[in-house]
Amino acid sequence: MGITVRRPGDDEPGVEMSESAATKPLLTEIDHVAIAVPDLGAAIDYYRETFGAVVDHREVVESDGVEEALLKVAESYVQLLTPTRPDSTVAKWLDKKGGPGIHHVGYRVADCAEALESVKRQGFRVLDDQPRPGSRGTTVAFIHPKDALGTLIELVQE
Repeated sequence: MGITVRRPGDDEPGVEMSESAATKPLLTEIDHVAIAVPDLGAAIDYYRETFGAVVDHREVVESDGVEEALLKVAESYVQLLTPTRPDSTVAKWLDKKGGPGIHHVGYRVADCAEALESVKRQGFRVLDDQPRPGSRGTTVAFIHPKDALGTLIELVQE
């Protein structure tokens, strides 16, 4: 017997899915909360001085036009992101918002391609049609915030 899932806010009929597909969790844990900042050094200093957090990983992701610093918190991270070029999505986001703030939430998944296909099958918009390389050797894909309760979601496979 199947169940019907709907897009958030839709009044139209949803998509029929098998009960096992709808109840099998795709998200395994929170990978990171990403905070966009105009000054990465100042943000790192804030977390170190305020919370004693230290950088566990730092990387420039040329394809996204960002530099990131990952601060380990238990089994997850706070990801501080700053643009490395003015045409990056993070630079545009900072300009539009007018300052720093939570940019997206990254969730760990066992299989990024499987999770992405499940989201697409349900009719939700995605920003990546296929998984792609992420930082620290991960595979990632993004789900459009308009179909994710206003939150940009990153699927992360380690």
